[in-house]
Parts: sequence; C-alpha cells; structure tokens
Amino acid sequence: MINHEKLLNFPIPEVRQRVRPQDAVFYALSVGMGQDPMDTRQLPYITTQKGPVVMPAMAVVLGHPGFWLGNPETGVDAVRLVHGEQRITLHRPLPADGEVIGRTRVTGIVDKGEGKGALLYSEKEITDAATGELLAVTGSTTFLRADGGFGGPSGPVIPPNPMPEGAPDIVLDLPTRPEQAFYYRLNGDDNPLHTDPEVAARAGFPRPILHGLCTLGVVTHAILRELCDYRAEALKGLSLRFSSPVYPGETIRAEIWRSGAFRARVVERDVVVVNNGAAVLA
Repeated sequence: MINHEKLLNFPIPEVRQRVRPQDAVFYALSVGMGQDPMDTRQLPYITTQKGPVVMPAMAVVLGHPGFWLGNPETGVDAVRLVHGEQRITLHRPLPADGEVIGRTRVTGIVDKGEGKGALLYSEKEITDAATGELLAVTGSTTFLRADGGFGGPSGPVIPPNPMPEGAPDIVLDLPTRPEQAFYYRLNGDDNPLHTDPEVAARAGFPRPILHGLCTLGVVTHAILRELCDYRAEALKGLSLRFSSPVYPGETIRAEIWRSGAFRARVVERDVVVVNNGAAVLA
C-alpha cells in the first residue's frame, strides 16, 4: 500500500544527460517522422546534414529518470499503472548538442478511493548543465489503477482543457509501426508493459501497448506539421489527456482546431486515445 508522505518525498535520481545530434534524430524517427521520404520539411528533424532541429516533444525524454515507479520502495503496483496526462512548457529551444540536467519530483497524490485508483502528479525541470538556464518543464499525471484507498487527500485535481464545439478544422492520419515501442523504449522508457506480452496480460491488455509518450510524439508531429509549418520555435507548449491505449501498428488520426485544441483517435477501432489537448503557439 502507498505511504503518502514517503511517496510524496520519494528520492527520484537527478539525471545528467549528454545530448548528441544523433539522439535528436533518433527521437524524431522513434515517433514516426521520416515515413514520407518526399516530405523535405521533415529533413531538419531526421538528418544531421540539415540539422538536426529538436522536436519540442523530446523534452519528455531528456533527463528522464527511467521507470522509477517500478522501484518496490514506492509501494505502487507498477504493473497496473498507466500514463494519464502530460504537460510540456518550453522556455528555450532544446539543444541538439550539449548536456542537460533533469530533476524530477512528485508534486501531489490524489486518492480516488478504494477500487478507484489514485493520481500521482510529478514535474521535471530540464536545465542546461553549462549555463543553468531553464529549458523546459514537463508535468505528468500517472493513474495508479490499483492503489486507491490509502487514506490520502481527495484533491486538488488538475482540470482537463476544455474542448471546442463543432468539427475540427484539420484531420491528419499518421501511422504507427508494429515494432515502434521497441524503438521508442531506447529513449529511456523501459517499462515492460510496452514490450512484454506477459506483463501486458497481467495489466489487463491483450498485447503490449504503445508508450503514451510515443503517442504524444506522434500527435506533436501533427501539430508541428499543421499549425507550425514544421517550425519548432512556434510551439511553446502543450498538454493532453490519454484516454485509451494505442496498439503498435495502428493509425493515429489527429483532429486539430486552429485555436490549438486537439484530440486523436485510432482509425482501426474508432477509439479516442488522446483528448482535451491544447497547444500553446508563438
């Protein structure tokens, strides 16, 4: 069972990471860029000859502490947790060559009650190791499906972004690949839920699911393409809620409003997988 104070103050290791141009290229490829070899606008993200330009969504893997909730000392049922929400705020362009420091901490835990799970809020600050400048802040909500009823607080809960009425202005289909989770995990997210069928079955899924943050990367690609003309500096942040898992190999359909609101669904099952999305544009 969760010990509220212990988890709230859990010592998540600081991560110092050397970032190389090939890391930025690999991240972009791992979330599906480069599948259209004739789209030259993507080349700055996926080649070192014309860049690379770092995808803003790479903030979620820079200075990433790994699957720290898998540590038994947390008291969490690590097999049954899922990524619930993600937030990114960009203060400066992310470096393609340099060193960064990621400092992650738990900022809140909400007990939804016995049998209803719990919400764990965490935040990561990414700074330039050489200058100390703040590059980005990312925030995550992890849904601890099996850990409710430990006697913790019932709030506050971060409210979701409102969605506009009416049809989206833009619809874009982006495919994922059957082996995409095996690529994406090399960014530092090695939760076996995404690669091991036995672990997926214990978590209640028929097969391994795609990382939620990989889905975020695919949707960020759609935002960059449709609202930013592939200009990374035009995207200052985004936030979204994961509403259902994606299985590797499925097609993600991004539904985007010019206001910056968005959601996404899986074409093959017509299931909304990302909801309450909001992009902050320059």
